[in-house]
Amino acid sequence: MKAVILAGGLGTRLRPLTYTVPKPLIPLVGKPLIVRMIESLPQSVDTVILAVSYMREALEDHFRVQPCGRKVIIVNEPSPMGTGGAIKNVAHHLDETFIAMNGDCISSLDLREMVKRHRECGGIGTIALWQVEDPSAFGVVQLDRNERIIDFQEKPKREEARSDLINAGYYVFEPEILDYIGKGQVSIEREVFPRVLGYGLFGHRFTGHWMDCGTRETFLAAQAKVLELESPPPPSQEGCCFLSPSLVRSANIRSATVGPNACIEAGAVIGEGAEVSGSLVMRGACLGPGCSVRGSIIGPNYKVGKDEKVEDSVLANR
Repeated sequence: MKAVILAGGLGTRLRPLTYTVPKPLIPLVGKPLIVRMIESLPQSVDTVILAVSYMREALEDHFRVQPCGRKVIIVNEPSPMGTGGAIKNVAHHLDETFIAMNGDCISSLDLREMVKRHRECGGIGTIALWQVEDPSAFGVVQLDRNERIIDFQEKPKREEARSDLINAGYYVFEPEILDYIGKGQVSIEREVFPRVLGYGLFGHRFTGHWMDCGTRETFLAAQAKVLELESPPPPSQEGCCFLSPSLVRSANIRSATVGPNACIEAGAVIGEGAEVSGSLVMRGACLGPGCSVRGSIIGPNYKVGKDEKVEDSVLANR
């Protein structure tokens, strides 16, 4: 089986970090985000197709050096193509039932169960659905009693939403759906789904957790959730205070306080008396003595000065 991961975005909401690090390679608790997404796929998926455009070479270099145990095909998008256009652009690789997924989400969705349900329903596609309190910022899905999708709303007013179920960005499709996707920039949500309702689009609800990692706030929330689920053991380093859950990878830490919900990548330096919580400090970054970093992402090799206070920020060299 094959899976398509849609990773063609520019990562604008995580700038300036994404000027030099593509969003799929930002480490999420010790692993690049894209690797975590690949690991979430069923074992039956032996080929992963990455639809990318921005900083494609960095992704090619990563998988050349660090293979993930599955065949990875990286397909370039010459220009932004939307969800549908990106899938159409890799159509020559798709000749059977396939999974498609947005490249910046983590969730508790069991894709194996979703594929099973898709085959049982027998439609052209199945969409993972997540329940929210306020659906006004999302694509809303309306179901009939048999869980068949009968209508879509794109970012409706809260009081006008026909349900509280949103498109979670995970799909199982039959290859026939490709016949309904035009060339160029195409929104599968707005332009394709309404056209194929008669061929059977079904919803697959799931519970647990679902997070879009596209902003500083949501990325760090996803980091906190993964830390909670994986509970990495605290490092033992004399003179330092580590508050769980946190992850420290071969960093130079001098009598600092780290955590909770902090990740310190290999090669980082944390100065004496510094405090880091709810943050990601990437490889080679240097935090000066006495500084405080909260709710922030510090990019590779960035230097935070002595006694400097950083809060709710994304800082990176350009």
